[in-house]
Amino acid sequence: MSNPEAQVNTLALLQARMSSSRLPGKSLFPILGQPMLFRQLARLGNSRKIDRLVVVTSTDPSDDALAEACHVHGTLCFRGSLHDVLDRFVQAAMPLQPKTIVRLTGDCPLTDAQLIDAVIDFFRAGNYDYASNCLPPTFPDGLDVEVMRYDCLLTASDEATLPSHREHVTPFLRADPDRFRLGNFASATDLSSLRWTVDEPEDFEFVCRVYEKLYPTKPDFSTRDVLDLLQEEPSLQRINLKFQRNEGTKNSLAADADFLAGKNNVRSL
Repeated sequence: MSNPEAQVNTLALLQARMSSSRLPGKSLFPILGQPMLFRQLARLGNSRKIDRLVVVTSTDPSDDALAEACHVHGTLCFRGSLHDVLDRFVQAAMPLQPKTIVRLTGDCPLTDAQLIDAVIDFFRAGNYDYASNCLPPTFPDGLDVEVMRYDCLLTASDEATLPSHREHVTPFLRADPDRFRLGNFASATDLSSLRWTVDEPEDFEFVCRVYEKLYPTKPDFSTRDVLDLLQEEPSLQRINLKFQRNEGTKNSLAADADFLAGKNNVRSL
């Protein structure tokens, strides 16, 4: 990662919280003696395209331990709204006024810095407003990268009203390809069926097993190393195979329906 004193052109914001409904406290769960979040941050430190990275968590008391851990670790941390993550992103970025925002989530300890840099390069080369590697997904769940212009993020914050748009930050941009120039960075091989994120106990077990196998001999193990391991030991990927991708998004869409129904009821009074 670039010198933290340099101009912030590309700002990575990594959202994390302790109040996960499916796996509370997961950000600080230990992987080989270090909190999962810091294992991920170590891997992100290999990025050559990110100028600065900030962990963005909430002001809710449940996240006090996470903020304190970041302080002790020497990691920049911003605290904002618990549920309005879009506003949390805008407020975290505002003092730095970056040109580009990279959105990351703190439940991806197998994150790939080279892939992140490739998506950033793709975003720049295509002059996109928003680019990702998950529109549609072709990489393992847990390697998602989203890159967007900061001014487009401000537009989303000003105009987005649906709960899913506020909670998941980028759906407002993705929903309007006529207004925003969207790009997708695709894998040559569809790997979207692989689950490398951490939302369930089985996900965490899978990630721990991968670290136990690879980290002692190669701390900077790559995506290719993980794929090779799964080829050698296919039983590993069956640990969390039963879970569906983007379960949280489905819950947010249900909240959208309730929100819209409420608005319609008000109009009918």
